[in-house]
Amino acid sequence: MSPPEPRKPMESNMSRTLGIIGAGAVGQTVARLAIAGGWNVVLSNSRGPRSLTDLVTELGPKARAATVAEAAIAGDLVVAAVPLIAHAQLPKRELAGKIVIDTMNYTVERDGHLPELDSNELTSSGMTQRHLADSRVVKAFNNITTDHLAALPRPKDVADRNALPIAGDDTEAKKEAGALLSDLGFDAVDVGDLGQSWRFGPNTALYALVYAGEEMPEGLYGPEVLQWFLGTPGGPVPAGQVARLAAEAVRGRADVFFDD
Repeated sequence: MSPPEPRKPMESNMSRTLGIIGAGAVGQTVARLAIAGGWNVVLSNSRGPRSLTDLVTELGPKARAATVAEAAIAGDLVVAAVPLIAHAQLPKRELAGKIVIDTMNYTVERDGHLPELDSNELTSSGMTQRHLADSRVVKAFNNITTDHLAALPRPKDVADRNALPIAGDDTEAKKEAGALLSDLGFDAVDVGDLGQSWRFGPNTALYALVYAGEEMPEGLYGPEVLQWFLGTPGGPVPAGQVARLAAEAVRGRADVFFDD
């Protein structure tokens, strides 16, 4: 996938900082988009700042590495880009009062069975909000692959701008998260509170495949679907389409991924 084209930074964001906890594919992709959108970024992971030396050198002067606690404190907004199984390790004290962008999905194969999620008693974001009781959690970035996230940013006010869904319990936090998404090159569609975040999780029409940019050929099954999908270029998914698919979503079992 081609890297996003540089965009003129918004003047108001010249001194804003995005803290990122987790420097895997999601964290790195968001960092690159944030820098292109005029933000400073502070990256962190569980292995410590030294493990990120090469990455921050590549990203340039608007990026630096820090500990998880330092990234949490430094960020005007903070992105949690860790596996859901690690959500309880997010630092409560340092994230108190912060807007935390939750990118996590529940995957039984990785996270093990979590009964409250299996039964749909909670969403994964609800579980994260319960852990971060003094933070304002907003769900975003969890329904798109990093390849498509990197390939699909568009300037504001263009006809084919892509949209991403968000959910959260705090209205002002969602406005701030939406402004961040706009700086990164996407419109934001508010689908409701954290209890509605399942509407763009796994097993829904808003999860991953919708951003492929082309129709899936007939007759593909199992690994063939994945092979096709990984080669797709990505294509426009406007705000109206995101809103419609979110409204039409039907909730399935959270512990079954792409149930037949």
